Amino acid sequence: MKQALFVFGFVTIATTAGAQVSVGYPPQNSPYRDLEYHSELTAFGGYFDSGSDPAGVAPKGGPMGGIRYEVGVGGPVQLVARFAKVVNERNVIDPTKPAASRALGSLSWPVYLADVGFSLNLTGQRSWHGIVPVTYLGAGVASDAGKKVEADPYRLGTTFAISYAAGLRFVPGGRFQIRADAGTYMYQIKYPAAYYIKATDDTQVLPDSQAKSFWKRNHAFTLGISYLLFR
Repeated sequence: MKQALFVFGFVTIATTAGAQVSVGYPPQNSPYRDLEYHSELTAFGGYFDSGSDPAGVAPKGGPMGGIRYEVGVGGPVQLVARFAKVVNERNVIDPTKPAASRALGSLSWPVYLADVGFSLNLTGQRSWHGIVPVTYLGAGVASDAGKKVEADPYRLGTTFAISYAAGLRFVPGGRFQIRADAGTYMYQIKYPAAYYIKATDDTQVLPDSQAKSFWKRNHAFTLGISYLLFR
């Protein structure tokens, strides 16, 4: 994530410098080009780097893929809708059993992410040498579609999520572009009461001092191909 922010900052600085030196350039020699289209449909794929949790039972990280649609709503601002699926697993436990036999293995546990928000082109409605640095802020849900295991009372369910990201759009001209994004999805983890009750060996999954709920930060790194729409 730090590397992504460094690249993002470098491009932003370079863009500002470019704006200063391009003054007085003939239009054909300017590093800036107006963006022809005001909407895009993107298919993307990448990796979801799930944050850790003390009990180790929340869905883990894994490959992700999805679609993104955005449309300009004025100046450099776009309204964005995103949907993604993460192909991952989670560790399943039975908190009523002794520590030695508590683990029940790992199960496939897809997580679905949906959000809406706003993105901002930091170079306005134009590119700099074919590059447009962008930021994004949104809100939505993270869900495992109600999947459950009876022996393990932990549930992710469908929970509110906050998302933010930074990225680069590579706009060579024409109807297609490539984009790279590094972002974060934050949502709550809530542990069941059974994780705090002692089993027959006098152990429990979590100590009493562990918070029963907290916000978990998960990072996502994606590459996408966009088809541009609406001049």
